Amino acid sequence: MNVRVNEERLARELDTLAGFSAGPSPGVTRIVFTRPDIQARGWLKGLYAGAGLAVREDAVGNTFATWQGFEPLLARIGTGSHIDAIPNSGQYDGTVGVLGALEAIRALQSAGFRPRRSIELLLFTSEEPTRFGLGCLGSRLLAGTLDAGAGERLRDRGGKSLNEVRAAAGFAGELDAVKLPPGYYHGFLELHIEQGPRLEREKVSLGVVTHIAAPAGLRLSIEGTGGHAGAVLMPERRDAFLAAAELALALETCALETRAIDTVATTGVCEVFPGAVNSIPSCVKLEIDVRDTDWERRDSVLRRFAEACARTAAQRKVSIQTELLNSDAPAVCDPAIVDILKQACEAQGQSYLPLVSRAYHDSLFVSRIAPVAMLFIPCKGGVSHRPDEFSSTRDIANGVRVLAHALAQLAS
Repeated sequence: MNVRVNEERLARELDTLAGFSAGPSPGVTRIVFTRPDIQARGWLKGLYAGAGLAVREDAVGNTFATWQGFEPLLARIGTGSHIDAIPNSGQYDGTVGVLGALEAIRALQSAGFRPRRSIELLLFTSEEPTRFGLGCLGSRLLAGTLDAGAGERLRDRGGKSLNEVRAAAGFAGELDAVKLPPGYYHGFLELHIEQGPRLEREKVSLGVVTHIAAPAGLRLSIEGTGGHAGAVLMPERRDAFLAAAELALALETCALETRAIDTVATTGVCEVFPGAVNSIPSCVKLEIDVRDTDWERRDSVLRRFAEACARTAAQRKVSIQTELLNSDAPAVCDPAIVDILKQACEAQGQSYLPLVSRAYHDSLFVSRIAPVAMLFIPCKGGVSHRPDEFSSTRDIANGVRVLAHALAQLAS
């Protein structure tokens, strides 16, 4: 089957989508359920209609665009990604998996392919945690790993609940109804930029993902005693920030002690109160992220870190409260679909490299209900979540061609 990708159209559509942004170019800011997000969704639905796809949306805004197969009662083949973008981000994260999947479907249609199983392009709602502090909202609800109570629990910085915001964006209905029925997907593929440097560094066309790492997130509140920076002598201090600094370094040590390259840990948020140069910090809020492809190894880091918290609290005479924000299981990509991707790479004459996805994606949660795999394309310098994020049209098109062949095989 000769699958031809319209590279010019794909590049043009990626540029157009990048224009739906709350910030100036070249950065992209597209927060879920804001005006740019809603406008981008409307534009995409027009493209779906132009490709003859049937569109439906669920209560949280997950959007399903379906090319019906000639045996529509069979479990379908899914593909897709997200379009929300963190502030001042780039134009390829997630969007390549949406517009690339659309182009793969259009290429198969042009080649005269008729799918036995329906092929469904899925636009996930809120993969990024920007607005509600929890990533992959749409896919968590689809997989049933997030309960409907999240509609009221999750609130943005303005205090608005997820339920309020989704209703204002036009998405009604019970969140319980978002969960997909058992066996809905026969398989799911996500095309994505690597967000790392290996493919470019090793001059390999594509990455076939074998494992998806998963995070655990913690929020810490460290309470000490404030006071005047000159009046309180050093032996008398209970400095919350110095305790926080010790904990950030302890977290790094806990990760390094696993001696596993796949274990990573980050202290990404540090809020100091009162934040005055002449005042001893009395309270510090930390947020940390620990990731690994091995669930037990990751959780062993959390256990050792808890011991470090207890030691620091005793030694520095501070109070440390810890809240577990999330603890998600890593995923192993389905070996059969991984093999199909490898075969598709070989059929297209594209070199490939088995990779671990160290960022997590909606496919992580789809893996709870269906066999999944991911296909990575190179990104310049491994840069992502920045305005200079870049993947060439040629690299994207290579990924789309392989995706199209894999979808065709899975849907046959």
